[in-house]
Amino acid sequence: MEFLRPTSWPEALAAKAAHPDAVPLAGGTDVMVELNFDHRRPARLLDLGRVRELFAYDRYDPHDRYEGDDEETGSGGRVRLGAAVPYRTIIDELRGELPALALAAHTVASPQIRNRGSVGGNLGTASPAGDAHPALLAAGARIEAASVRGTRCIPIDEFFTGVKRNALAPDELIRAVHIQRATGPQQFAKVGTRNAMVIAVCAFAMALHPDRRTVRTGIGSAAPTPVRAAEAEDFLTGVLDEHRAWDRAAPLPDAAVRRFGELCAAACRPIDDVRGTAAYRRHAVAVLARRTLNRTWESYRADARTSEGAA
Repeated sequence: MEFLRPTSWPEALAAKAAHPDAVPLAGGTDVMVELNFDHRRPARLLDLGRVRELFAYDRYDPHDRYEGDDEETGSGGRVRLGAAVPYRTIIDELRGELPALALAAHTVASPQIRNRGSVGGNLGTASPAGDAHPALLAAGARIEAASVRGTRCIPIDEFFTGVKRNALAPDELIRAVHIQRATGPQQFAKVGTRNAMVIAVCAFAMALHPDRRTVRTGIGSAAPTPVRAAEAEDFLTGVLDEHRAWDRAAPLPDAAVRRFGELCAAACRPIDDVRGTAAYRRHAVAVLARRTLNRTWESYRADARTSEGAA
């Protein structure tokens, strides 16, 4: 096995262009498991541990633009998260700006793994059960991919193409993930035999975007790829508009909450495996969706009451 160890981003891109089969290695929390159990034996490893820019994050103000994308950052601005920024940094330093992702990071394995593992690595693996994926879907993240040919940003909705497959070209590497800073409450929850050190039976994330009056969801470990419940989002957006709930911060009708859970479960295409049956996963997603919606909306109502009191 050949071991490639660039010291800069241009060197890393050149190495990937010369050897498209080289497997990127940063935290190593997924790759090394596969190597240790002899599930994978690549001809080359591309160690990115000395490319320091991958371990940093930056903040963009509203209306800033960034390389490879033609989209403004939105009213809350965005965080540009280097591909190798560890989960621990997200928990410690970005929980206020990326709350759902920070909650998801809390459930990732052990403290040692959270010190090494990263969102970029999770995306590169593209497992349907990746803990970061539902939160990224709910936040509307964009993946900055680069090669010697240039840089592009891939919407998270277009990134996952199959079981452990993604939209990266053979010569591309993930450079960063761009995530809108939260403008409203966000939540993440997963079902497993315990809170951490476990692969999710299913996971659910939700983000309210009051600046755009939209809702986004993310579901993990319940389909061949992480998915959004688009029909459920449209339904809930209609309910909120019909009841003028954004302005009034009114309680949600119980029937609407139940229907939201049903539509989220309907968005899934689960399988039976050692962690749970397809029927159980659908049921669990419906329960998670209802609970997460109630928590998220009550948080929104509490923020609205606080704002009224301050005024």
